[in-house]
Amino acid sequence: MKHLERALDRQNSFWRYLAMTLILFLGASTIGSIPLIMVIVVKIVGGGAMDSLPENIMDLSHYGIPHNLGYLLLLLGFVAMFFAFKWLVRPLHKRTLSETINGGGQLRRNRIGMGMLVWGAMMLITLVIGLFTSPENYQLQLQPGRFLILLLITLLILPFQTSFEEIFFRGYLSQGIAAATRSRWWTLIIISLAFGLMHAANPEVKEFGFWISMPQYVLMGVILGVVSILDDGIELALGIHFINNAFFALFTTHSFSSLQTDALFEVKEINPEMELIWMIIYAVVAITLLGRIYRWDFSIMNRKVAIHTPSLPPLPHQHE
Repeated sequence: MKHLERALDRQNSFWRYLAMTLILFLGASTIGSIPLIMVIVVKIVGGGAMDSLPENIMDLSHYGIPHNLGYLLLLLGFVAMFFAFKWLVRPLHKRTLSETINGGGQLRRNRIGMGMLVWGAMMLITLVIGLFTSPENYQLQLQPGRFLILLLITLLILPFQTSFEEIFFRGYLSQGIAAATRSRWWTLIIISLAFGLMHAANPEVKEFGFWISMPQYVLMGVILGVVSILDDGIELALGIHFINNAFFALFTTHSFSSLQTDALFEVKEINPEMELIWMIIYAVVAITLLGRIYRWDFSIMNRKVAIHTPSLPPLPHQHE
């Protein structure tokens, strides 16, 4: 084990994490949002809607901004935060990006692909079931030109958003919490709650209610946290998080989605309780299947975060 253990050095002062967080979310995020702000101002000055805020604050079409452009502009803030983190983690923590991902080994790309495959297959099965059982709930809205642009943005820019969130939460903050608590369980609980609360301002939470929507975000954080701890790195979580967001962006959207895109289908009604049930099923299947594939030792969760030095064999007796 080396991912969480990598932070057991003298570079974990609280001020370092506070400085990184403030720079990323107040500095880099603001800089990355400048193009979005400029486009909104131009649209308003040019006669766009400005009498009231849209019911879904993520729906930039209220300002006359096309979905694809709005989708791209919203992602730019994460691009800025990703590169800011990459540049700052070494001077602040004497740690590299790869050490934040898995403790310092080679990037395990096959695990990213496996996470995408397992999670994406379950989402596809769920969509097919929905299309067969409730076809009236899905409105096909395919526009080939717009969908191609959406696909390009999703493949080229969306990875910065999902990768930043995984590197920051399951990588960087998890290492810091693990170093402070020496507990994998506390690391999982604290980071999962923080990840869930980060999404508290999403329009889905406003529409369906905090206590109905938040368990889904926290559970997603638990799933991503469990696979990261058991697999000693966040590559599987990188793949799962990307395909999850990419699938919603490309195939299903609804009026209160945080990703307003020209997706293949518009879902007319969302049942948040059923969504939570599906998420629980995903969790059981994904953790069980991936655990078998990679032969995880689930008892690792109870093991203290510490640097284990191999014991040396006893010296042979010397005879005079």
